[in-house]
Amino acid sequence: MGRGQGGEVPAAGKGGSLVRFRTLDDWLRWQETLHPQSIALGLERVQAVAGRMGWPACGCSVLTVGGTNGKGSTVAFLEAILEEAGYRTGAYTSPHLLRYNERVRLRRQPVGDDALCEAFARVDHARDETSLTYFEFGTLGAMDLFRRAGLDAVVLEVGLGGRLDAVNAFDPDVAVVTTVDLDHMDWLGSDRESIGREKAGIFRAGRPAVCGDRDPPRSLLEAARQHGVDLRRLGREYGYEAGSGVWDWSGLHQRLEGLPLPSLPGRFQLQNAATALAALEAVDRRLPVDRAAVERGLRTASVAGRLQILQGPVERILDVAHNPQGVRELAAFLAERPCGGVTHAVFGMLRDKDLDAALRAAAPVVDRWHVADLPGPRGERAEAVRAILESLGVVGGVTLHPDIETAYRTVLEDVRPPDRIVVFGSFLAVGPALRVESSRASSETLVHG
Repeated sequence: MGRGQGGEVPAAGKGGSLVRFRTLDDWLRWQETLHPQSIALGLERVQAVAGRMGWPACGCSVLTVGGTNGKGSTVAFLEAILEEAGYRTGAYTSPHLLRYNERVRLRRQPVGDDALCEAFARVDHARDETSLTYFEFGTLGAMDLFRRAGLDAVVLEVGLGGRLDAVNAFDPDVAVVTTVDLDHMDWLGSDRESIGREKAGIFRAGRPAVCGDRDPPRSLLEAARQHGVDLRRLGREYGYEAGSGVWDWSGLHQRLEGLPLPSLPGRFQLQNAATALAALEAVDRRLPVDRAAVERGLRTASVAGRLQILQGPVERILDVAHNPQGVRELAAFLAERPCGGVTHAVFGMLRDKDLDAALRAAAPVVDRWHVADLPGPRGERAEAVRAILESLGVVGGVTLHPDIETAYRTVLEDVRPPDRIVVFGSFLAVGPALRVESSRASSETLVHG
């Protein structure tokens, strides 16, 4: 049979061998259209397909990380420390910045296109007529690869919420909620109590859980109590103290003093690192790690777009902060790290975020705003952002652009040392900036290579 449009190969019936697509791009474009809704919370579809694929369990230790902010960094710390301890690990995160492959890692390396295509073909065969969202399809594909890789542990990042997120179809040995704040309110609820209840949905009866929020909502605490969860809270069952160039961590059964500062910048990364160590302590009978592995993991953990600092004549800071809590942390970092010139912000945000609160937090540390439209139906328009900035007293110093890439290229051409550029507001803002940086690096290599 011949290919259809976009490289499609007619799918085989049950027991057949034909695959639907040959390239990763074709698979992903099709997955975006498979389900009538881009976001459709619920576990029934994923559980049904996983059952057809013969998955009673993951086959290795599972560490699930949810929360409003800090998920990606906490996953990075867990992944790095476990690998440094000699464990074969997989990690699943979302969204990606440049390539889909970033979402699925084996042994700290992104999975290749061919392996993803093969996994998607197996999911497609197993789903039969079950309609899956883009995220559900990807989650099942990642778990398929993990199960086949003979891993010791997988670290799973919740996509949205917790209780009804596709990742929650797989039972964790320890569940982590990093923080609870206002985000995704259209799906999770309008207050911290509602959101906390949804995030606590990843807890499992009789299994440990970790909460990195110093003031967790009562709904989360009540959920832990009702289900008999061994909850370890920051400031109670574990904690940390920052020193001069080092820090100390204490848990239920051990204390680690004089640890190296995490490789990831920002004072809040100590909180994420401490939470990761608490999660590892909770599963130390299955996955023991020694101090040397902790130190190496803290030094080598990396994650793009989280206060990522690009050095040069003009410093560029890229951060995916996209809710008030995340932007407050970014603003605190910028205030503690003043520059001698002008701070230029390249900014775009989705319209379902608390735009007013985010801009209010950032306004005191930004001198000039370069605001761009974000793509898609959820993308906020630059004009709306300017209107809110003006309502906050930012008059002048705001330039509108049709897209992030245009905004970023324009600012790069105009700024001079000791100015700096800060890109934030969304993964959809940081991704295009990283693509520009990649293009610039390639051009310089061609010129000077």
